[in-house]
Amino acid sequence: MSELRKLPFQLTNTLTRRKEEFVPAAPPHVGLYVCGPTVYSDVHLGNVRTFTMFDLLYRWLTHIGYKVRYVRNITDVGHLLGDAADGEDRISKGARAEKLEPMEVVQKYTNGFHAVMRQFNNLDPSIEPTATGHLIEQIGMVERILKSGYAYETNGSVYFDVPKFAAEQSYGELSGRKIDELLANTRGTEGQAEKRNPLDFAIWKNAEPEHLMKWPSPWGIGFPGWHLECSVMSTKYLGRTFDIHGGGMDLKFPHHECEIAQSVAADGQQPVRYWMHTNMLTVNGRKMSKSEGNGFTPEELVSGDHKLLERGYGPMTVRFFMLQCHYASTLDFSNEALQAAERGLERLMDALDRLDASKPGDRDDADIPGLEQRCYDAMNDDLNSPVMIAELFEAVRIVNSVHDGKQQLTSVSLERLRRLMRSMVYDVLGILPERATGDVDTVLDGLVQEFIRLRMEAKAKRDFATSDAIRDRLIGLGIQLKDTKDGTTWERV
Repeated sequence: MSELRKLPFQLTNTLTRRKEEFVPAAPPHVGLYVCGPTVYSDVHLGNVRTFTMFDLLYRWLTHIGYKVRYVRNITDVGHLLGDAADGEDRISKGARAEKLEPMEVVQKYTNGFHAVMRQFNNLDPSIEPTATGHLIEQIGMVERILKSGYAYETNGSVYFDVPKFAAEQSYGELSGRKIDELLANTRGTEGQAEKRNPLDFAIWKNAEPEHLMKWPSPWGIGFPGWHLECSVMSTKYLGRTFDIHGGGMDLKFPHHECEIAQSVAADGQQPVRYWMHTNMLTVNGRKMSKSEGNGFTPEELVSGDHKLLERGYGPMTVRFFMLQCHYASTLDFSNEALQAAERGLERLMDALDRLDASKPGDRDDADIPGLEQRCYDAMNDDLNSPVMIAELFEAVRIVNSVHDGKQQLTSVSLERLRRLMRSMVYDVLGILPERATGDVDTVLDGLVQEFIRLRMEAKAKRDFATSDAIRDRLIGLGIQLKDTKDGTTWERV
């Protein structure tokens, strides 16, 4: 490990609200848990931004020498509509709407999620556990919380007693919420007769006869609460106190606050040493949402098939655009910003090509060790990818100047610059050259046309699961299908 890689990594801890030196509990091992998707619909752009930022963290920690166990879950049960204790399970609702088995819905959208992650070159996590695969452990945690006195059972459901916990332990520290204000702002318990307090949340919910997803438990037939699964799976694979827990800022409350309370109640200790949250997305300065009509999917962003998009943008352009914004800052999408990122990425990749054609000189007209130091300093300063990318464009300037004969670098410095740029662009940022979209290979076109035919046959039989699976698999292989009134076309992405 070089001296550069020994520099301390600073990370903003949401829990303490300050930047801290990252010191893992058991170096060189690092435990990282990130809340994954609820697989009841197609992945949205906010997911892509969040997982890309944690992919950057995973890559950087690995790059500077840590051995990272990255756990990212799949929520396939228990996430209720509106996050309410009496709402319908999102997976069950999706299954009813699509006339599928719940696990068909889970498989369909898990496949789609994986395809999008591959498309944007996000690395696979070390472990990807599912909520339904850890029911025994979830029941065990409910039993421990009951034993501690911070939960109660009513009619086959088990609820976490928030006011009792808050009176004896710390509650609201992560999100900055105060229990008195929360209680004052809650509505009455009408429609929630089982709960002692409106803030209480279900850690095990009794299932009505018509409920599609249910399992036996000591309290009757039911299903686990949404917050419970992450407490169980994170501590199962990373230990009862682990290094980093991440997610979008929308999860700070109630999800992450409830995770902390559950773990403290069950095991008597704080589960996480560093909390990390990504910020929100906007479009032309306005919050991205369905109600605003300005929300587009990753597929629409790549294809350009949306009224707010002038055209489509390659996945690596989108990734590069995201990485030009700090993870804790709001990311604003606009055609102008995406096109600027596209031009910048082209300059960066052209410079990488020119490095191989650059000839060494007999002196150094640029400080390559200093440039390298600044790149590492930026990333060690709370994962500051925008500053690191700015330093890479200084490298681009040097490359172009050397290539044009205006500056010189010795063979040693030229090789050092080559290693720096390749490692920062390919390994750390995870940027790859956009796939060529020029002349279409006849054999490839024939193969894709055959898949299009099979997909049309599946649609004609109303076998939409197969139809969607073909589309998603092709996306994962870099082939984007586009349905139009004149038929289905395809392009490389």
